[in-house]
Amino acid sequence: MQIPSSLQSLFSHFPLYTYPPILSGSKKLLKNPTIWVAPSSDPDSPLLSGDVECLKWQAYLALRGLSNIQVRTDVDTQGAIDARLPNLHVPFDGAKSEMKAESTGPVDDSTNLLAAHHIPGWVDEQLGHNALEDPLEGFKDETAKDESRAWVSLLEGNVHAALILSAPVPSLFNQFINLSLSTTTSPTIDLSRILTPPPPPLTGLTGLFALAFPQYGLRIHKSAVLARYIDAIGALSERLGTDKWFLGSESPTPLDALAFAYLHCILLSSDPQIRTEVTKRVNLVAWEWRVRGMVRAAFVKAS
Repeated sequence: MQIPSSLQSLFSHFPLYTYPPILSGSKKLLKNPTIWVAPSSDPDSPLLSGDVECLKWQAYLALRGLSNIQVRTDVDTQGAIDARLPNLHVPFDGAKSEMKAESTGPVDDSTNLLAAHHIPGWVDEQLGHNALEDPLEGFKDETAKDESRAWVSLLEGNVHAALILSAPVPSLFNQFINLSLSTTTSPTIDLSRILTPPPPPLTGLTGLFALAFPQYGLRIHKSAVLARYIDAIGALSERLGTDKWFLGSESPTPLDALAFAYLHCILLSSDPQIRTEVTKRVNLVAWEWRVRGMVRAAFVKAS
């Protein structure tokens, strides 16, 4: 079918150009593992991410005994795997991993980029650790291992909800002009996933408004979220007591990495009501300070 002359005339004003890909003239060799995280919110610890999810994995790497890990904070989430940070960029080690099927040509095939859920497996490879030989996952007994799941649920539920509410919310204007902002990253959308029971939707005229802006379409009772948060922090402080690690473990566990991430982010919160619940509990502050030094020592700025 021939294109009508009128359309041909119109299309002639918009020629299609195809440009060759721009290839890097040289590859910069990656010598050390590099973690991509959200930027820090603490001027005293610029290498520690201000995002609790990123910081959790930084703490995990450090408490597993790894060191000299480089940190990049200049990677946008859209450049990460599944648009989620952190990512771990590591040199490809054919001796410890299956060889890649074939070279990718001009693309750098000497490194691997790992999503967060692949980090534990990579760490086990580096340390020569077999997870099947440690069914307790570092906890002192089966009871402590089962209890750790309850604490993880508490931290990722009640504590995380309060941390989300304490974060400043961008104005409607900023959200409207920022085309890269997705409603799936909205604080209230996240709250609807972790609160039990889920918050009810708005009704009436406000409900119609919520159709255009889903991030404002839930009825959040901040007092209820705060009450649960206060109880959770009190229980966390009481359970830690004077122990070196949570649940009386002899060495750090993933629960300690998670607890540190939340305590550190809470202490940097701009909401005094959220922050005070931790600062008035001396054992939590002292524990966070000690672990912060250990975590900070494991990272260096990417060159």
